[in-house]
Amino acid sequence: MKLTQRIAVLDFLRTEISCFLENPKAHEWNDLLKGTYILNSWFTEESVLRSFAGIQIFLEKDKLEKWIGNYAISAVLENPKKIGVIMAGNIPMVGFHDFLCVFVSGNYFVGKLSSDDNILIPALVKKMLEFSEEVEDVISFDEQLKDNVDAVIATGSNNSARYFEYYFGKYPNVIRKNRNAVAVLTGQETAEELDNLGQDIFAYHGLGCRNVSKLYLPKGYNIDAFYEGIYKYKNVIEHNKYNNNYSYNRTVYLMQTAKFYDNNFLLLKEDNSLTSPIGTVNFEIYSFVNEVKEHLLAEDENIQCVVSKIDDIHPRRVGLGEAQNPGLNDYADGVDTLQFLVELRN
Repeated sequence: MKLTQRIAVLDFLRTEISCFLENPKAHEWNDLLKGTYILNSWFTEESVLRSFAGIQIFLEKDKLEKWIGNYAISAVLENPKKIGVIMAGNIPMVGFHDFLCVFVSGNYFVGKLSSDDNILIPALVKKMLEFSEEVEDVISFDEQLKDNVDAVIATGSNNSARYFEYYFGKYPNVIRKNRNAVAVLTGQETAEELDNLGQDIFAYHGLGCRNVSKLYLPKGYNIDAFYEGIYKYKNVIEHNKYNNNYSYNRTVYLMQTAKFYDNNFLLLKEDNSLTSPIGTVNFEIYSFVNEVKEHLLAEDENIQCVVSKIDDIHPRRVGLGEAQNPGLNDYADGVDTLQFLVELRN
């Protein structure tokens, strides 16, 4: 497929997603909402629709053309490679950006789907086939991969990353491990900004690598103000799995006599770790912003993005409420996936 054909297919897909988002109940994909929830109860209707909305923004034609215009894609089309993509299943269609990168780069996509998310992306591909049967020649799914690929992109936990490195280390690869988003607050955030921060914490029930799992708070910070700012997200506790995690962790902290705060739907635990369990956000008190900057740079390989009002706090800083709205150039782990794919032609 030529690049112009691929862009046309994606534009068609964007239109279809727009129709779905306008009236989900009337669209053929409405059954997907039920099926994905049965498969994985973390994938609520709200979470799936949020993912579709993010993909719709990715597929805006002018944004796509501007994005790929910075890469030598025409050369790839002369010698395409088979790219194995091992997808995670923590949030709906979390592997779509990798899928998109392979498709627009002119290579062949060979996907290994997570057992927790094996319905949605194939449904998108099926829709793409309605526009062009040639899609079938460049997109496929394979449970094994093995020797069927020329390069590999894999996303998973630190444990699965070791497995990926063992089995796919002989191929050119991009292998991603655990990362987290953190937030650095100043104490001067407005109620609206704290409300926005709630999106960064609670979207997808906190399961994504761009969900805030730790707060850096200035000495003397008013915890009550934070809890008041995120109060509208209280209904998260009604999700059974989230509630189970929250209740379990609260019990553990009580038994450990750990220092924590509780508002009956989110635990704040004083802990140096960047990673926190579901239903908990860790926090650390700081005295000087420069100390936090140095600390974040030292932890850079474990951080996906930093949410803050402080512009120069970190190279991957985003505003409050923006953690779950990455752009096409916001590559996971800071690795330019599209450049990696383009360079494979050599």
